Amino acid sequence: MAQKPLRPCRRPGCPALTREGWCPAHKPRQAPRRESAAWHGWYSLPVWTDDLRPAQLAAEPFCRECARRGLRTRATDVDHVRDHKGDWALFTDRANLQSLCHACHSRKTMEELWQKRRKNRD
Repeated sequence: MAQKPLRPCRRPGCPALTREGWCPAHKPRQAPRRESAAWHGWYSLPVWTDDLRPAQLAAEPFCRECARRGLRTRATDVDHVRDHKGDWALFTDRANLQSLCHACHSRKTMEELWQKRRKNRD
């Protein structure tokens, strides 16, 4: 199999020749995976897609947050009341689930992210 031709490093001003685009001295480091990446795939497992999520939406078809404000909005998202942070027991705990509309779920998620950032800054 033929090798790629040698080309200058992508770093401006670097004279090193390489076949990979970057010389070893200037090769970008991969960003570390986020903490949540380890358990993010749990939302694709059958226990979530075939059991927990549909059962929660069937049991509670309207948004819990909108109901507190006197509105009746169809729920589209299932949310963990307490963030499970990779705890399987908390992830699968039916008492820790609530049905929300997409707008309320997005608002809750953003508030949690802001609180986390504020806590890390202080």
